Amino acid sequence: MATATAAEKREPETKTERKPQRARVDDKLKIFSGTANLALADEVCSFLGMARGQANVTRFQDGEAYVQILENVRGADVFVIQPTCYPVDEHLMELLLMIDALKRASARRVTPVISYFGYSRQDRKDKPRAPISAKLVADLLTTAGANRCVIVDLHAPQIQGFFNIPVDHLFASPVLVDHWRKMQLRDLTVVSPDAGGVERARFFAKKMDSALAIVDKRRVEMDVTEVMHVIGDVRDRNCVILDDIIDTAGTLVKTARALMNAGAHKVYACASHAVLSGLAIQRIHESELEQVVVTNSVPLSEEAKREPKIKALTIAGLVARAIESIHEESSVSKLFA
Repeated sequence: MATATAAEKREPETKTERKPQRARVDDKLKIFSGTANLALADEVCSFLGMARGQANVTRFQDGEAYVQILENVRGADVFVIQPTCYPVDEHLMELLLMIDALKRASARRVTPVISYFGYSRQDRKDKPRAPISAKLVADLLTTAGANRCVIVDLHAPQIQGFFNIPVDHLFASPVLVDHWRKMQLRDLTVVSPDAGGVERARFFAKKMDSALAIVDKRRVEMDVTEVMHVIGDVRDRNCVILDDIIDTAGTLVKTARALMNAGAHKVYACASHAVLSGLAIQRIHESELEQVVVTNSVPLSEEAKREPKIKALTIAGLVARAIESIHEESSVSKLFA
Protein backbone atom coordinates (compact mmCIF):
# COMPACT_ATOMS: atom_id res chain seq x y z
CA MET A 1 0.00 0.00 0.00
CA ALA A 2 1.59 3.25 -1.14
CA THR A 3 2.15 5.94 1.43
CA ALA A 4 1.17 9.54 0.91
CA THR A 5 4.85 10.38 0.36
CA ALA A 6 5.18 7.80 -2.38
CA ALA A 7 1.91 8.86 -3.94
CA GLU A 8 3.04 12.44 -4.23
CA LYS A 9 5.80 11.30 -6.59
CA ARG A 10 3.21 10.42 -9.22
CA GLU A 11 1.09 13.02 -10.97
CA PRO A 12 -2.66 12.41 -10.51
CA GLU A 13 -5.06 12.75 -13.43
CA THR A 14 -7.85 14.53 -11.58
CA LYS A 15 -8.26 16.50 -8.40
CA THR A 16 -11.34 17.64 -6.55
CA GLU A 17 -10.92 20.27 -3.87
CA ARG A 18 -13.31 22.74 -2.35
CA LYS A 19 -12.32 25.42 0.13
CA PRO A 20 -14.85 26.43 2.78
CA GLN A 21 -16.80 29.58 1.96
CA ARG A 22 -18.17 30.25 5.43
CA ALA A 23 -17.84 28.98 8.97
CA ARG A 24 -19.83 25.93 9.98
CA VAL A 25 -22.61 26.24 12.51
CA ASP A 26 -21.37 23.10 14.28
CA ASP A 27 -17.66 22.34 13.99
CA LYS A 28 -18.27 18.74 15.01
CA LEU A 29 -20.49 18.10 11.98
CA LYS A 30 -18.58 17.67 8.73
CA ILE A 31 -19.72 16.59 5.28
CA PHE A 32 -17.36 15.23 2.62
CA SER A 33 -17.94 13.83 -0.84
CA GLY A 34 -16.20 11.69 -3.40
CA THR A 35 -16.45 12.50 -7.10
CA ALA A 36 -19.67 10.56 -7.77
CA ASN A 37 -22.22 13.33 -7.08
CA LEU A 38 -20.59 16.58 -6.03
CA ALA A 39 -23.67 18.59 -7.03
CA LEU A 40 -25.89 16.73 -4.55
CA ALA A 41 -23.28 17.09 -1.79
CA ASP A 42 -23.07 20.83 -2.37
CA GLU A 43 -26.88 21.13 -2.31
CA VAL A 44 -27.00 19.28 1.00
CA CYS A 45 -24.29 21.51 2.46
CA SER A 46 -26.10 24.62 1.22
CA PHE A 47 -29.32 23.38 2.85
CA LEU A 48 -27.47 22.99 6.16
CA GLY A 49 -25.64 26.30 5.81
CA MET A 50 -22.13 24.83 5.78
CA ALA A 51 -19.28 24.22 3.36
CA ARG A 52 -18.27 20.83 2.00
CA GLY A 53 -15.20 19.38 3.68
CA GLN A 54 -11.85 19.76 1.95
CA ALA A 55 -10.50 16.57 0.39
CA ASN A 56 -8.32 15.55 -2.51
CA VAL A 57 -9.71 12.62 -4.45
CA THR A 58 -7.17 11.83 -7.12
CA ARG A 59 -6.60 9.09 -9.65
CA PHE A 60 -3.25 8.07 -11.04
CA GLN A 61 -2.45 7.18 -14.65
CA ASP A 62 -2.94 3.47 -13.92
CA GLY A 63 -6.42 4.12 -12.50
CA GLU A 64 -5.43 3.70 -8.85
CA ALA A 65 -7.41 5.96 -6.51
CA TYR A 66 -5.82 8.11 -3.81
CA VAL A 67 -7.62 10.09 -1.11
CA GLN A 68 -6.35 12.73 1.31
CA ILE A 69 -8.50 14.60 3.85
CA LEU A 70 -7.32 18.22 3.95
CA GLU A 71 -8.76 19.38 7.27
CA ASN A 72 -8.89 18.30 10.89
CA VAL A 73 -11.66 15.78 11.65
CA ARG A 74 -10.51 14.58 15.07
CA GLY A 75 -13.58 13.83 17.20
CA ALA A 76 -15.96 14.95 14.42
CA ASP A 77 -19.24 13.42 13.28
CA VAL A 78 -18.48 12.92 9.58
CA PHE A 79 -20.84 12.12 6.71
CA VAL A 80 -19.55 11.06 3.28
CA ILE A 81 -22.01 11.57 0.41
CA GLN A 82 -21.17 9.12 -2.35
CA PRO A 83 -23.54 7.06 -4.52
CA THR A 84 -21.91 3.97 -5.99
CA CYS A 85 -23.14 4.73 -9.50
CA TYR A 86 -21.30 4.43 -12.84
CA PRO A 87 -18.40 3.72 -12.86
CA VAL A 88 -19.55 1.65 -9.90
CA ASP A 89 -16.29 0.04 -8.82
CA GLU A 90 -14.33 3.31 -9.01
CA HIS A 91 -16.85 5.17 -6.88
CA LEU A 92 -17.11 2.31 -4.41
CA MET A 93 -13.33 2.27 -4.01
CA GLU A 94 -13.29 6.04 -3.47
CA LEU A 95 -15.88 5.65 -0.72
CA LEU A 96 -13.95 2.87 1.01
CA LEU A 97 -10.72 4.89 0.91
CA MET A 98 -12.45 8.01 2.27
CA ILE A 99 -13.94 6.04 5.17
CA ASP A 100 -10.53 4.53 5.96
CA ALA A 101 -8.81 7.93 5.74
CA LEU A 102 -11.35 9.52 8.07
CA LYS A 103 -11.10 6.72 10.63
CA ARG A 104 -7.30 6.98 10.60
CA ALA A 105 -7.68 10.74 11.10
CA SER A 106 -9.57 9.99 14.37
CA ALA A 107 -13.07 10.97 13.28
CA ARG A 108 -15.50 10.08 16.09
CA ARG A 109 -18.09 8.61 13.73
CA VAL A 110 -18.10 8.05 9.97
CA THR A 111 -21.42 7.65 8.16
CA PRO A 112 -21.47 7.03 4.41
CA VAL A 113 -24.56 8.54 2.79
CA ILE A 114 -25.16 6.33 -0.24
CA SER A 115 -27.87 7.93 -2.35
CA TYR A 116 -27.68 4.96 -4.75
CA PHE A 117 -26.44 1.58 -3.49
CA GLY A 118 -24.71 -0.24 -6.35
CA TYR A 119 -24.90 -4.06 -6.42
CA SER A 120 -28.27 -3.90 -4.63
CA ARG A 121 -29.87 -6.02 -7.37
CA GLN A 122 -27.46 -8.83 -6.56
CA ASP A 123 -29.04 -9.52 -3.19
CA ARG A 124 -29.50 -13.29 -3.50
CA LYS A 125 -28.15 -16.37 -5.24
CA ASP A 126 -30.35 -16.46 -8.34
CA LYS A 127 -28.10 -19.05 -10.03
CA PRO A 128 -25.78 -21.80 -8.77
CA ARG A 129 -22.27 -20.69 -7.75
CA ALA A 130 -23.16 -16.97 -7.86
CA PRO A 131 -22.08 -14.44 -5.21
CA ILE A 132 -24.37 -12.35 -3.02
CA SER A 133 -22.64 -9.14 -4.05
CA ALA A 134 -24.79 -6.78 -1.97
CA LYS A 135 -23.72 -8.63 1.18
CA LEU A 136 -20.06 -8.37 0.17
CA VAL A 137 -20.35 -4.60 -0.35
CA ALA A 138 -22.00 -4.25 3.06
CA ASP A 139 -19.10 -6.14 4.63
CA LEU A 140 -16.56 -3.97 2.81
CA LEU A 141 -18.16 -0.78 4.12
CA THR A 142 -18.15 -2.13 7.68
CA THR A 143 -14.55 -3.35 7.43
CA ALA A 144 -13.43 0.03 6.07
CA GLY A 145 -14.69 1.61 9.28
CA ALA A 146 -18.24 2.86 8.69
CA ASN A 147 -20.12 3.26 11.98
CA ARG A 148 -23.57 3.47 10.36
CA CYS A 149 -24.99 3.95 6.85
CA VAL A 150 -27.62 6.15 5.29
CA ILE A 151 -29.03 4.66 2.07
CA VAL A 152 -31.74 6.02 -0.22
CA ASP A 153 -34.34 3.59 -1.59
CA LEU A 154 -32.69 0.19 -1.45
CA HIS A 155 -33.74 -2.17 -4.23
CA ALA A 156 -34.77 -4.66 -1.54
CA PRO A 157 -35.34 -3.38 2.04
CA GLN A 158 -34.04 -6.63 3.53
CA ILE A 159 -30.52 -5.65 2.38
CA GLN A 160 -30.41 -3.70 5.66
CA GLY A 161 -29.95 -7.09 7.29
CA PHE A 162 -26.66 -7.58 5.42
CA PHE A 163 -25.10 -4.87 7.60
CA ASN A 164 -23.85 -5.42 11.14
CA ILE A 165 -24.07 -1.66 11.78
CA PRO A 166 -27.17 0.58 11.95
CA VAL A 167 -28.69 1.51 8.58
CA ASP A 168 -31.04 4.46 8.08
CA HIS A 169 -33.15 3.66 5.03
CA LEU A 170 -34.43 6.86 3.42
CA PHE A 171 -37.31 6.93 0.95
CA ALA A 172 -37.57 9.38 -1.93
CA SER A 173 -41.35 8.92 -1.96
CA PRO A 174 -42.14 12.22 -0.13
CA VAL A 175 -40.38 14.14 -2.91
CA LEU A 176 -42.06 12.11 -5.67
CA VAL A 177 -45.52 12.19 -4.09
CA ASP A 178 -45.33 15.96 -3.74
CA HIS A 179 -44.60 16.27 -7.47
CA TRP A 180 -47.49 14.10 -8.58
CA ARG A 181 -49.92 15.84 -6.22
CA LYS A 182 -49.00 19.12 -7.88
CA MET A 183 -49.66 17.54 -11.30
CA GLN A 184 -53.29 16.91 -10.22
CA LEU A 185 -53.85 14.06 -12.66
CA ARG A 186 -57.42 12.79 -12.74
CA ASP A 187 -58.34 9.08 -12.77
CA LEU A 188 -54.86 8.14 -11.58
CA THR A 189 -53.58 4.57 -11.33
CA VAL A 190 -50.19 3.72 -9.86
CA VAL A 191 -48.62 0.77 -11.68
CA SER A 192 -46.00 -1.65 -10.41
CA PRO A 193 -43.89 -2.93 -13.35
CA ASP A 194 -43.39 -6.31 -11.64
CA ALA A 195 -44.59 -8.37 -8.69
CA GLY A 196 -41.54 -7.44 -6.62
CA GLY A 197 -42.49 -3.76 -6.59
CA VAL A 198 -46.09 -4.19 -5.46
CA GLU A 199 -45.46 -3.14 -1.86
CA ARG A 200 -43.70 0.04 -3.03
CA ALA A 201 -46.52 0.82 -5.49
CA ARG A 202 -49.22 0.10 -2.90
CA PHE A 203 -47.63 2.54 -0.43
CA PHE A 204 -47.38 5.17 -3.17
CA ALA A 205 -50.97 4.63 -4.31
CA LYS A 206 -52.19 4.99 -0.72
CA LYS A 207 -50.38 8.32 -0.41
CA MET A 208 -51.88 9.47 -3.70
CA ASP A 209 -55.34 8.05 -2.91
CA SER A 210 -55.30 6.30 -6.29
CA ALA A 211 -55.96 2.88 -7.81
CA LEU A 212 -53.28 0.19 -8.14
CA ALA A 213 -52.35 -2.06 -11.07
CA ILE A 214 -49.60 -4.61 -11.67
CA VAL A 215 -47.85 -5.65 -14.86
CA ASP A 216 -46.90 -9.33 -14.98
CA LYS A 217 -43.57 -9.81 -16.73
CA ARG A 218 -41.32 -12.71 -17.46
CA ARG A 219 -37.55 -12.29 -17.63
CA VAL A 220 -36.15 -14.22 -20.58
CA GLU A 221 -32.46 -13.40 -19.97
CA MET A 222 -30.30 -10.87 -18.11
CA ASP A 223 -31.47 -7.28 -18.83
CA VAL A 224 -34.17 -8.59 -21.21
CA THR A 225 -37.81 -8.90 -20.15
CA GLU A 226 -41.03 -9.79 -21.91
CA VAL A 227 -44.17 -8.12 -20.58
CA MET A 228 -47.08 -10.54 -20.40
CA HIS A 229 -50.28 -8.79 -19.27
CA VAL A 230 -51.78 -6.07 -17.09
CA ILE A 231 -53.53 -6.95 -13.82
CA GLY A 232 -56.03 -4.22 -12.96
CA ASP A 233 -58.22 -1.75 -14.81
CA VAL A 234 -56.23 0.98 -16.59
CA ARG A 235 -58.61 1.80 -19.44
CA ASP A 236 -59.05 5.55 -19.97
CA ARG A 237 -56.92 6.25 -16.89
CA ASN A 238 -53.70 8.18 -16.33
CA CYS A 239 -51.05 5.69 -15.26
CA VAL A 240 -47.84 6.34 -13.32
CA ILE A 241 -45.34 3.49 -13.47
CA LEU A 242 -43.41 3.39 -10.20
CA ASP A 243 -39.99 1.73 -9.92
CA ASP A 244 -36.87 2.21 -7.84
CA ILE A 245 -34.29 2.01 -10.66
CA ILE A 246 -34.41 2.86 -14.35
CA ASP A 247 -31.39 1.16 -15.88
CA THR A 248 -31.66 0.25 -19.57
CA ALA A 249 -35.35 1.33 -19.59
CA GLY A 250 -36.30 -1.86 -21.41
CA THR A 251 -38.82 -2.93 -18.76
CA LEU A 252 -40.16 0.61 -18.46
CA VAL A 253 -40.82 1.06 -22.17
CA LYS A 254 -42.44 -2.37 -22.53
CA THR A 255 -44.63 -1.69 -19.49
CA ALA A 256 -45.75 1.63 -21.00
CA ARG A 257 -46.59 -0.10 -24.27
CA ALA A 258 -48.59 -2.80 -22.45
CA LEU A 259 -50.56 -0.14 -20.58
CA MET A 260 -51.35 1.78 -23.77
CA ASN A 261 -52.43 -1.47 -25.43
CA ALA A 262 -54.71 -2.05 -22.43
CA GLY A 263 -56.42 1.29 -23.10
CA ALA A 264 -54.59 3.70 -20.78
CA HIS A 265 -55.16 7.40 -21.51
CA LYS A 266 -51.61 8.61 -20.76
CA VAL A 267 -48.60 6.88 -19.22
CA TYR A 268 -46.02 8.53 -16.96
CA ALA A 269 -43.19 7.03 -14.94
CA CYS A 270 -41.15 7.84 -11.86
CA ALA A 271 -38.18 6.25 -10.13
CA SER A 272 -35.71 7.09 -7.42
CA HIS A 273 -32.54 6.21 -9.31
CA ALA A 274 -31.93 7.24 -12.92
CA VAL A 275 -29.05 4.91 -13.82
CA LEU A 276 -29.96 5.26 -17.54
CA SER A 277 -27.34 3.00 -19.07
CA GLY A 278 -27.02 1.85 -22.67
CA LEU A 279 -29.84 3.03 -24.93
CA ALA A 280 -32.11 4.05 -22.04
CA ILE A 281 -32.49 7.72 -23.03
CA GLN A 282 -33.19 6.89 -26.66
CA ARG A 283 -35.79 4.30 -25.63
CA ILE A 284 -37.52 6.80 -23.36
CA HIS A 285 -37.51 9.43 -26.11
CA GLU A 286 -39.11 7.05 -28.62
CA SER A 287 -41.62 5.55 -26.15
CA GLU A 288 -45.28 6.33 -25.41
CA LEU A 289 -44.25 7.83 -22.06
CA GLU A 290 -45.37 11.41 -21.44
CA GLN A 291 -42.85 12.16 -18.70
CA VAL A 292 -40.27 10.30 -16.61
CA VAL A 293 -39.66 11.81 -13.16
CA VAL A 294 -36.48 10.82 -11.31
CA THR A 295 -34.35 12.17 -8.46
CA ASN A 296 -30.77 13.42 -8.43
CA SER A 297 -29.57 10.47 -6.32
CA VAL A 298 -27.49 9.69 -9.41
CA PRO A 299 -26.13 12.60 -11.48
CA LEU A 300 -27.77 12.87 -14.89
CA SER A 301 -25.63 12.86 -18.02
CA GLU A 302 -25.74 15.85 -20.35
CA GLU A 303 -27.82 13.79 -22.80
CA ALA A 304 -30.35 13.00 -20.07
CA LYS A 305 -30.53 16.67 -19.05
CA ARG A 306 -31.39 17.60 -22.66
CA GLU A 307 -34.13 14.97 -22.95
CA PRO A 308 -37.46 16.86 -22.52
CA LYS A 309 -39.28 13.77 -21.22
CA ILE A 310 -36.92 13.42 -18.22
CA LYS A 311 -37.45 15.61 -15.16
CA ALA A 312 -35.14 15.41 -12.13
CA LEU A 313 -36.22 16.33 -8.59
CA THR A 314 -33.74 17.03 -5.82
CA ILE A 315 -33.50 14.94 -2.65
CA ALA A 316 -30.97 17.34 -1.06
CA GLY A 317 -33.48 18.59 1.52
CA LEU A 318 -34.43 15.03 2.49
CA VAL A 319 -30.79 13.95 2.86
CA ALA A 320 -29.88 17.13 4.75
CA ARG A 321 -32.70 16.70 7.26
CA ALA A 322 -31.68 13.06 7.78
CA ILE A 323 -28.06 14.06 8.43
CA GLU A 324 -29.22 16.73 10.85
CA SER A 325 -31.44 14.25 12.72
CA ILE A 326 -28.68 11.64 12.98
CA HIS A 327 -26.16 14.21 14.19
CA GLU A 328 -28.61 15.50 16.81
CA GLU A 329 -29.61 11.94 17.77
CA SER A 330 -33.28 12.56 16.93
CA SER A 331 -35.74 10.41 14.99
CA VAL A 332 -35.25 9.95 11.24
CA SER A 333 -38.62 8.27 10.79
CA LYS A 334 -40.34 11.61 11.40
CA LEU A 335 -39.28 12.57 7.85
CA PHE A 336 -41.79 10.08 6.45
CA ALA A 337 -44.70 10.65 8.82
